[in-house]
Amino acid sequence: QVQLVESGGGLVQPGGSLRLSCVASGSIYRLNTVDWYRQAPGKEREFVAGIDHNNRADYADSVKGRFTISRDRDNAKNTVYLQMDNLEPQDTAVYYCHLISTETYWGQGTQVTVSS
Repeated sequence: QVQLVESGGGLVQPGGSLRLSCVASGSIYRLNTVDWYRQAPGKEREFVAGIDHNNRADYADSVKGRFTISRDRDNAKNTVYLQMDNLEPQDTAVYYCHLISTETYWGQGTQVTVSS
């Protein structure tokens, strides 16, 4: 059974930074892709960033240049990070980790609030 646990969310002022972590546990096929999605109140869940097993990254236009997705260096910890800089109020949402391997899995989400 694969489990994903997100952490690192919180309240931050506009222009601030947060780093989200997604830790995967269980039997995970090494050729996987991990994405971050977010869902704001009253809106649909949307793609934010993704990284594949070759560490190729992709970003939504709205976060390019501000967010960086990465994996832990040796991938032994099965952790993916989302560094979020220059945060804006419209980044406020619940952020979800999504793993795609032989099956797909979702985490429970972590709240990010950007407000002064």
